[in-house]
Amino acid sequence: MKTKRLPLLDFVNHKFHTPTWLFFVLSIVFILRIPSFFEPYSYGDEMIYLTLGEAIRRGIPLYSGIHDNKPPLLYIIAAISGSLFWFKAMLAIWNILTIFLFWKLVQALFPKRIRLHKVVTSIFAILTTIPLLEGNIVNAELFMIGTTIAAFLVLLTRKLNFKNLFFAGMLFSFSALFKIPAAFDLPVIIFAWLIFMKKTARKDILKIGVSSLFLIAGFLTPILITFVWYYLRGAFNQYLVAAFLQNVGYLSSWRPSDVEKSFLVRNAPLLQRILVVLLGMVILYWKRGKLSQQFIFTTLWLLFSLFAVTLSERPYPHYLLQSVGPISILLGLLFSNKNYEQVLVIIPLTLAFFVPVYYKFWYYPTTTYYARFVKLSIGKITKEEYLSTFGNQVPRNYKIANYIISSSRPDDKIFVWGDSSPIYALARRLPPGKYVADYHIKDFSSPAETAAILTLEMPSFIVILPASQEFPEIKNLLFKNYGKVEEVEGAQIWKLLKPTLRGLNNFNFSVK
Repeated sequence: MKTKRLPLLDFVNHKFHTPTWLFFVLSIVFILRIPSFFEPYSYGDEMIYLTLGEAIRRGIPLYSGIHDNKPPLLYIIAAISGSLFWFKAMLAIWNILTIFLFWKLVQALFPKRIRLHKVVTSIFAILTTIPLLEGNIVNAELFMIGTTIAAFLVLLTRKLNFKNLFFAGMLFSFSALFKIPAAFDLPVIIFAWLIFMKKTARKDILKIGVSSLFLIAGFLTPILITFVWYYLRGAFNQYLVAAFLQNVGYLSSWRPSDVEKSFLVRNAPLLQRILVVLLGMVILYWKRGKLSQQFIFTTLWLLFSLFAVTLSERPYPHYLLQSVGPISILLGLLFSNKNYEQVLVIIPLTLAFFVPVYYKFWYYPTTTYYARFVKLSIGKITKEEYLSTFGNQVPRNYKIANYIISSSRPDDKIFVWGDSSPIYALARRLPPGKYVADYHIKDFSSPAETAAILTLEMPSFIVILPASQEFPEIKNLLFKNYGKVEEVEGAQIWKLLKPTLRGLNNFNFSVK
């Protein structure tokens, strides 16, 4: 069934020509990403993704066999990459393609405004690349904005028939299968259709309804396929809880003291943010006759993306990447427009800059990041000194991993207590249980349950990192079955004893 194009941004499907300036921007982006190819195994999230990717490569089922709380696409990319270097390289390629698609989207929104294309695309390229918002780190946001932009591009430049609507819905779904908050970008287009609907064309409500159903059907299909996939592998409950239901707990999770308060009090900030989005939509609808469709669409995109960014109220800077698209467009309008909308964009931009200030989002220095790489490149600092700039524990983790690699087989299990994920990723060894980070054990399991798994599985090595939380349940296991074979900068490495030595109790072991 085909539907006529709805009255949203009725653009001509231009033939796009890639200009020289865009090649220059993409070349700069690639150059800015070169230092990321030489980053050490250090960033916690990347280490978890790589460890789960290693598990996938070995046939261990996600969620039931090994755990994290995101949908599967990012772990699958980690499995394909196989190492941090290729993980970063795949991100670089994806980011360059995303910038190209974003330029096409901007060109569709603002035909023939070359200066605006340059400004907006350049802002987007820089903000999604530099360390300020963790553009150098492999995180779900950098992948999901690519498929979201592709979905908007399809909806704004193609006929709104079943095929294109369903395909756009699938692209939104792929975004959500990188990370659930991406789903909040889908309503942008539906509410835009409703706002642009003419008062004298109420019959368009039916067209909007049908098109929305096609779009939502496309969105739900890949997600339902993943449900069937994990159901057939006996991991449906674990998948549903880990990838979807546990993320509900992110709401206000940065305020753990509010857990015992009433529903309205506990969720008052969330309800306030919902009201802000609703108020913004009402104002856009009220003033739609005086505002351009481009301005309305971009502001809607900003409102919904900021709502998604602040769902958990956590101050991680990579969350803000979801809003970089509309922010870049609005900044471009501020710098390039010469009409009253140049002033109006200050309102949504004020909201965009208020959010990171109010929620105290972190940020990372950019000049320091590139300066230390230059020092490494020209030999002013050694490789170990370079590793130390990412944290004093990084060289130690490399030494521990090298020891484990040389003293064990690839299929041997190890257990690390403390900041564990970098060692798992570096050594390419898996834990005996399903959790690869100590906070996973604290949040979703318990030391007692972990000790029981260790007693049953008997990993080849147990590593106790310095400054780790007390783990008294493991002392007896270590005393009976393990011997401390190495200590690396305060980290204890314990090796499983031979069966004939088990039960010896005359060793003077100490566990910090």
